[in-house]
Amino acid sequence: MKKKKKTKPAPKKRNTSANSDKVLREHLVYLLKGGGAHVHFMDAVEGFPEAKRGAFIAELPHTGWQLLEHCRIAQWDILEFSRNPKHVSPGFPEGYWPKTPGPPDAAAWDKSVEAFQRDLDEIVGLVKSLKTDLCAKITHGDGQTILREALLLADHNAYHLGQLVDLRRAMGAWPQQ
Repeated sequence: MKKKKKTKPAPKKRNTSANSDKVLREHLVYLLKGGGAHVHFMDAVEGFPEAKRGAFIAELPHTGWQLLEHCRIAQWDILEFSRNPKHVSPGFPEGYWPKTPGPPDAAAWDKSVEAFQRDLDEIVGLVKSLKTDLCAKITHGDGQTILREALLLADHNAYHLGQLVDLRRAMGAWPQQ
């Protein structure tokens, strides 16, 4: 009786460059949209009590309005820097924070929420686009790439949306309490 030859398992397929690029883009989109350990934007802002949007809470440095507007302004700036060579960023830090602790009215809050979501969709579109070389230096920058800007934005949003959740918890206005 002849012994059967043992066959080696087929080698695992390595990721091709195109597949790695696709996976990287998917991970970035997941991160930007609040995936994993990050809070989703709408979870942080939806149902925020209108009467408390400009309220300070002891031991916390910002109001809900300040955090929302700061996230919106910073995200808009990162988006515009990433795609527009003529973009001029606001002065730092004063240009990145609203002038008042509270919104002038409910419509201003809603407008800020909508602008944040629209700009986030634009950034996600930029990351998803195969025309975007994530690792190419932005021509009008100082070595930044779209990859770096997307990671910067995800970190920035995660930090300040976490502050917004803390603020809501301190107010007793977090739905998961």
